[in-house]
Amino acid sequence: MTQRPFAPKMPRAATSEAAGVHRRRLVLAAGFGLGLGAWAPASAQAPRREAWPATEREGANAASGSWPSRAIRLLVVYPPGGVSDLMARALAEPLAAALGQPVLVEHRPGAGGSVGLDALSRAPADGHTLAFSAISPITLQPQVVPAAAHERLQSLAPVTGVMRTPVLVTATPSFAGRDFDDVLAQARARPGSLRWASSGIATTGHLVLAQVRALADVDITHIPYQGGGPQLNDALAGHFELLSTNVAAQQLRYVESGRLRALAVGAPHRLAALPRVPTLAELGFEAANRDSLFGIFAPPATPRAVVQRLNAELVRILATPPMRERLRQSYNLPAAGSADDLAREMALDRERNAALVARDPGAFE
Repeated sequence: MTQRPFAPKMPRAATSEAAGVHRRRLVLAAGFGLGLGAWAPASAQAPRREAWPATEREGANAASGSWPSRAIRLLVVYPPGGVSDLMARALAEPLAAALGQPVLVEHRPGAGGSVGLDALSRAPADGHTLAFSAISPITLQPQVVPAAAHERLQSLAPVTGVMRTPVLVTATPSFAGRDFDDVLAQARARPGSLRWASSGIATTGHLVLAQVRALADVDITHIPYQGGGPQLNDALAGHFELLSTNVAAQQLRYVESGRLRALAVGAPHRLAALPRVPTLAELGFEAANRDSLFGIFAPPATPRAVVQRLNAELVRILATPPMRERLRQSYNLPAAGSADDLAREMALDRERNAALVARDPGAFE
């Protein structure tokens, strides 16, 4: 697996809902390593063995205090170019300095983050593999696409929260309306004509769309991507009308230049950079007013001593003035805390998502 610690390329990939719910579920199943089916060559369909060596001795070393004994892989479960990519790189250097070993950022995108987290779940529990991810692949996707791999994801070890990222709903050059009311008007006048892109199935951006569709009783077509970076390029090209994704500085620059138009934001309050853009709660969509909680995770059964050391270093790093300023400039809210704090947040989010899916099982189809 190619390591990309500092200079990723920007891929472009999108999957249309036109192929239907059945294909989307197969894509997610493929992401969990359950088989790539007809979309992959025979060589890709063979079971893949992860490259990380695992021995009982390494686990014992981690617990006894000799950890880390080699470079640490930090899996970013989304494509390069998005907010998660930028923050993971910002954390990698100070974490490497604190631990005395390199921290290599490696991208494992797919299935809304589940591909990378599934890889993490199979890695040795020795503290040398971590993942940076939103919590939605663990707290939302199991409610939407049941799969055996979800049991492994439920066992991942939370290390710490990192940030809460607002979700921005923007219009692309293909949308002629002016505001969110125009979105609803067009969706009612021409059901299914509007295309709304998100970072993937069962991501926070998709959840926002699902809530809007359910609460307004409108038909809007979902276009799932594999991450925030790729969909931004297609948004600028007008390949769809609407976009909900995590706020990033690059995206805000396009809003300021007029290439994209901000319609609403999922956040506790309006963004300082967009004071005229209402929150979804202000528009009457309180349940859709969601942000993305990102955290660091370790494989199941990682020694508690390792998790505690990682937590201590990451919480310290995230509290430094340069890191807090980076979060502020990117409109992210600090979310560092104990591993138990993150676990509690995930439990609450899981309950809330389960209630949503139970109330409207078709919301994510």
